[in-house]
Amino acid sequence: MKSNVCTISQDSDSLKNILKESEKFALYSELDKKQTGRLRLLAEELVGMLPELLGFSTGEFWIEGDGKAFELHTKLLPNVSLTAERREKILSVSKSGKNFAAQGIMNKIRLAAEFMMIDYNDASNALPADMDFYSVGSCSLPMFSSMAWSLNEYRAKSEGKKGEAWDELEKSIIANIADDVLVAVRGSAVEIIVKKHF
Repeated sequence: MKSNVCTISQDSDSLKNILKESEKFALYSELDKKQTGRLRLLAEELVGMLPELLGFSTGEFWIEGDGKAFELHTKLLPNVSLTAERREKILSVSKSGKNFAAQGIMNKIRLAAEFMMIDYNDASNALPADMDFYSVGSCSLPMFSSMAWSLNEYRAKSEGKKGEAWDELEKSIIANIADDVLVAVRGSAVEIIVKKHF
């Protein structure tokens, strides 16, 4: 089963549609109150990171369900070519000129999506200094032609290590509720897929 596809932009009403669609889909899927709350929490986490990504792209959101297995899909279509130089200009808008947003799991997911939208000739050799986590979570998946970033891969490589990465995973809502989060390029779009099985 697939939900309605919502067109999303930076407009707060379009982002609210993500939450409405998650509640409606939970109702159609006959999820209980706790499961509905968790599905909505995952949608809220996505809504929190999307405004920055939608500053240079348009998007679509939908949910797919098969029994108790759910996938929240966000598809981002860049409307400008986000070059490394443009990324630096976006960062320079902040007061410090530094990207402190690289802290926290949701911001790492957002940065992975942002990086995949950047028009690098050889992305693997052009990782900025604030993207160490990207190589830790990189993996290859048959459904995507290029490399993907996976929360599970990142979690597996960070597990058992003390430090910031593990602390962020323990404190993150999405890391504690979602089964996996994938970020990958499919065609000209970047997709973020949050997986949850109840």
